[in-house]
Amino acid sequence: MEKRQWISSMAILLPIAALFISPTAAVSQSKANFEDNFSIMWSEDHFTTSKDGQIWYLALDKETGCGFQTKQRYRFGWFSMKLKLVGGDSAGVVTAYYMCSENGAGPTRDELDFEFLGNRTGQPYLIQTNVYKNGTGGREMRHMLWFDPTEDFHTYSILWNNHQIVFFVDQVPIRVYKNNEESNNFFPNEKPMYLFSSIWNADDWATRGGLEKTNWKNAPFVSSYEDFSVDGCQWEDPYPACVSTTTENWWDQYAAWHLTDSQKMDFAWVKRNLVIYDYCQDTERYPTLPEECSLSPWD
Repeated sequence: MEKRQWISSMAILLPIAALFISPTAAVSQSKANFEDNFSIMWSEDHFTTSKDGQIWYLALDKETGCGFQTKQRYRFGWFSMKLKLVGGDSAGVVTAYYMCSENGAGPTRDELDFEFLGNRTGQPYLIQTNVYKNGTGGREMRHMLWFDPTEDFHTYSILWNNHQIVFFVDQVPIRVYKNNEESNNFFPNEKPMYLFSSIWNADDWATRGGLEKTNWKNAPFVSSYEDFSVDGCQWEDPYPACVSTTTENWWDQYAAWHLTDSQKMDFAWVKRNLVIYDYCQDTERYPTLPEECSLSPWD
């Protein structure tokens, strides 16, 4: 899609569907300060907050980036955060917002990724999503966005239950990843996960496959965060009762196992206009497509 077409497409975006939430089971909107929910992973001197503690900033310079993680682990639920991405020439810079079962990139980790790939000034940001189970990923999708994510805060959310994982941008579903209700090696549903975010240099691959390098004259690169919200099953050893698929929580009820009709319309628009790469369409990389590629996101 040409850039002009990409910009004009915003005008025809279908009305955003209401979420699955019932009036009696609304998503909790946490307004607590950063320290109530998160811990700094590294480079605390690259982390700052607004005076009221409600906006958080991560900075990247030539020496290091920065990252944080939740203090709690969760298994299933709704996870949401507002982000404003690095503006200007951000080629080579990656802002990651993800869930992972381990503190590091362990060989058996489960992981759900949002990665925002920096760009040269004037070019659209790309958003990459990925899913890992037991250390195996390679399930990338890349999308353009229908807005400039550097001008204001936008909401990025993950719905995770035993039936599907849905990645949302401003309540619009951009990716649906289904389970086949059987024991398998592709759907992460056994391990509780922390939620993380970080900013780091990835100019060996992030922008045009590594052809565009980070311009350190523009450092520090700063990403901004606010309004962390979670309505999920907080993990308690050996395991909490809420992971047993009791359907007592809205995110585990039948309506959250599938997209609504309105969400399907939005999702169809995204697939027609914004998908840049889908591993399930990459037969050169996967001559035999992975098992999960046969599952319909519409069911």
